[in-house]
Amino acid sequence: RKTIPGMRFGQKYAVKTGGGRNHRFGLSDAFLIKENHIMACGGIEKALFAAIKNHPDKRLEIEVENFDELQQAIKGKAQVVMLDNFNNSDLIKAVELVNALPERPQLEASGNVNIDTISEIAKTGVDFISVGALTKDIKALDLSMRIDLIEN
Repeated sequence: RKTIPGMRFGQKYAVKTGGGRNHRFGLSDAFLIKENHIMACGGIEKALFAAIKNHPDKRLEIEVENFDELQQAIKGKAQVVMLDNFNNSDLIKAVELVNALPERPQLEASGNVNIDTISEIAKTGVDFISVGALTKDIKALDLSMRIDLIEN
């Protein structure tokens, strides 16, 4: 997620090479329905229905910000639910909620994930953790090239 324009391939490759996993390259691979899409469609269930109707073969992920939206995503048959900015205790509650379902969506934690928070998030039992900082918070490496001439 959140790659620099023109750098997507390289950044996705770097994540994979570093041991991460890219679950999609772009929106052409799978749906990622976010808050602006939900608003444009008139709600979570309508957004999910439209996605399924137009491309039933695509993986379907939707972003939610609270438990009411999580329930709507479950009802709308989302395959993956991105739990945006849920605290760790709410992540645990969400995992317990979906684990009680006969057909459970996968859960992805997202929002403010970094090296200091990822370990505790992983302990909540979510299926995936999205780390936007890997690609959007990169710092340029200051390199110089020195050539030493060797005289024979």
